[in-house]
Amino acid sequence: MVKDLKRDFLTLMDLSSEEIELILKRAIELKSGKDADKCPLIGKSIGLLLEKSSTRTRVSLEVGIYQLGAQAIYMSPKDTQIGRGETIHDTAKVLSRYLDAVVMRTDSHNILIEFASHSSIPIINGLSDLHHPCQILADLMTILEKKGRLKDIKLTYIGDGNNVANSLIEAASLMGLNLVMACPKGYEPDPDILKKAKALSDSRIVIMTDPRVAADNSDVVYTDVWISMGQEKEAANKKQNFTEYQLNNKLLSYARKDAIVLHCMPAHRGEEITDEVIDGPQSVIFDQAENRLHTQKALLEFLLAG
Repeated sequence: MVKDLKRDFLTLMDLSSEEIELILKRAIELKSGKDADKCPLIGKSIGLLLEKSSTRTRVSLEVGIYQLGAQAIYMSPKDTQIGRGETIHDTAKVLSRYLDAVVMRTDSHNILIEFASHSSIPIINGLSDLHHPCQILADLMTILEKKGRLKDIKLTYIGDGNNVANSLIEAASLMGLNLVMACPKGYEPDPDILKKAKALSDSRIVIMTDPRVAADNSDVVYTDVWISMGQEKEAANKKQNFTEYQLNNKLLSYARKDAIVLHCMPAHRGEEITDEVIDGPQSVIFDQAENRLHTQKALLEFLLAG
């Protein structure tokens, strides 16, 4: 089933702001139950090539794909010939003949780019070391639900300048968010992504080291784990450097009283966020987790239906 035309979703920049708005609107419709009896992707097969362990990514995708009328085919490296040395080139060419799209969760963003370059079907980034665009679609939907708008919202991100941080920078550039990031020195987001995002937009994107200044008057406060998968050897050093970056009630008090708290999960309670915040009245992290289901359904429909 070779495709003549395809759209990949490797970073948020693969979509325009107008397309993101359409996807978010559709995700809200799907969440409301609209078109629950329709199966726009009936007969399609979507591969889940997940090199990293996952809870939300795998479950939300398998459920969402089923609800759209398609079938999900889960593949770990040990289930494929990639684990035995088959090239990305050959794997991408073969899977393009069987499937309608592939969602990849991989250590290296370069592998994702290489796979997409040899594939004739859409490739979707379920997570890479550099970007996490599916997560940020859910984040944007959650902010829109709770705040009614995206433009001029002050979003403060506290912690490691990781793949989530990089994709938030692109989201701010595309959607008009004002983004302030507080990261320890040496743990800032990718400078090339930051430079490109600032060049494309007049959104306010600021990187600093003081989490209290960053959180001041924020509408949204966001944090993520300090030690991402694959960084376990850095755990002791990171915990020492990130002590002042824990999202607790004291830090949250600098934000607006109606500020919401986001965390893409899994959360290491007692490290980057405390129980009192994650279970507190301002936390919307479980709505945020649910919205992975709805935004990914809307994304798949956008890329594959019609």
